[in-house]
Amino acid sequence: MILVFKHFFYKNYVGLSLWPFIFLKEDSLKADEVLINHERIHLKQQQELLILPFYLLYISEWLLRTILYLDSYRAYQNISFEREAYANEKDMQYLRKRKTFGFLRYLTR
Repeated sequence: MILVFKHFFYKNYVGLSLWPFIFLKEDSLKADEVLINHERIHLKQQQELLILPFYLLYISEWLLRTILYLDSYRAYQNISFEREAYANEKDMQYLRKRKTFGFLRYLTR
């Protein structure tokens, strides 16, 4: 289910997945197939990790990488979940062929 909340987002962020919803900054973004696919990849990650562990791992990895890079945005870009989503967001068939725990391939890259 896709919901629009204009005042929910910080700076350039336009989408967010919180199981089972996709939140968007603007209604027009519903037509952005790449963005929606990116967020659906996150929903799949959340589902396979039984939701709460996903958020714990996501935040832990972000904190660790923020310390490592001394840059919170660079840390965000290098979270394994984000790497997987960004690398495959343009492939509209990705979720059909994706292997379980596909994000693990991006953990050490």
